[in-house]
Amino acid sequence: MGEPAPFSTKRRAGAAASAGIAVTPAALGAAAPRVDTGETAPAASLAVGGTAAPRDARLDFFRGLALIMIYLNHVPGTVFEDYTNRNFGFSDAAEGFVIMSGIAAGLAYGRLMSGIVPIWQAVLRIWHRAWTLYMVHVVTTMMAIGISAYAADRFGVIEMVRINNLRVLFEDPLGVLVGIPSLGHQLGYFNILPMYAVLIFSAPLLIALGRRSPIGLMAASVVLWVLAGQFRLNLPNHPNPGGWFFNPVAWQLVFVVGLLTGMALKEGRRFVAYRAWLFWASVAMLLGALAWMKIDLVRDAGRAGLAWLGAHGAPFYITNFDKTYLAAPRLLHALALFYVISCLPVMLRVARAHAAAPIALLGRFGLPVFATGSVLSILGQAIKKSDLPQGLGLDLAVIGGGLAAQFAIAGAFWWVARNKQAPVRAAA
Repeated sequence: MGEPAPFSTKRRAGAAASAGIAVTPAALGAAAPRVDTGETAPAASLAVGGTAAPRDARLDFFRGLALIMIYLNHVPGTVFEDYTNRNFGFSDAAEGFVIMSGIAAGLAYGRLMSGIVPIWQAVLRIWHRAWTLYMVHVVTTMMAIGISAYAADRFGVIEMVRINNLRVLFEDPLGVLVGIPSLGHQLGYFNILPMYAVLIFSAPLLIALGRRSPIGLMAASVVLWVLAGQFRLNLPNHPNPGGWFFNPVAWQLVFVVGLLTGMALKEGRRFVAYRAWLFWASVAMLLGALAWMKIDLVRDAGRAGLAWLGAHGAPFYITNFDKTYLAAPRLLHALALFYVISCLPVMLRVARAHAAAPIALLGRFGLPVFATGSVLSILGQAIKKSDLPQGLGLDLAVIGGGLAAQFAIAGAFWWVARNKQAPVRAAA
């Protein structure tokens, strides 16, 4: 077997490449316009001073796939949640989403921080993105509260105001009114955007360090992950005790992996080179995790091994599957999956296939799709907990309707972008 294709595509000569990052025509069936609704910067700003690397089709495809998995997982109790990737390994769609968001940030902002614009402009642009994430989080949180309250008041689905961290709203309303805008109080299923906003806010510093020494940034990120687990470093909740469910002090590690990958991808190279031993070690990790999830004997032996490590002094973030602190089994599984996918040439062909275009479209407009899916997941939960007849038919309606709405949102954003760019093409 020859060396697998890297998670990047080589720079192409010619006008098409010099116009900036563009989705492969096969990914959308036509030349796709750029619109600044995601993390990837507009072509004009990225093309300053040289030729930009073409956009890797896998980024949109796998981010779209992660968004679908997240929606399925956020409507518990349907038959479809049994088939998401969390049932076949230690990590789930959240790790993949954060890694790919880091890649997108590296692509969008890595070059921006290289001096093509004044540094203060680059920083403000990145912070504007963080502000957008914050506002989307607050608005969708309020919509989720409204849906839950309406379901309880109008249809008697009282459970909706008792779950998802909503009970405290009625026990300590003033505390929650402080906690929501300060990000100290996050609803269940609405806790990934705050972490993402914090990471994007820190991106200027991370990019500056990564440009100076990628290995140094990676080493510092690993040390910070260890410190987060060892000393339980986290941002505080309010009014509830404890810390954030998605702890940015720990989760910065997978974001940094993605960020450095995106910065390398922008230069047409890999961040982590292909090595046969690393590839097969990653495959072994994935197969071992699959066996753990599906074979009782393997799972029992694995648990006994982790318990032995814990009894001999290994810290909790090594010996369990804690999501808040991104415990080692989850982290290693996510990194192994990312590395294997990046090394398989077939994955690029899959992502470029016409059949993958709808999924790639979701990933292309990730933020509006994610926001829509988050709100609809609360509606789906209310429907699942209502007195309606439960079964496959209702599951199909809830999941199918929610996904259809997300595809419609992505299509609408693509249509707007195409029509905005049409006069520019005509003038050219």
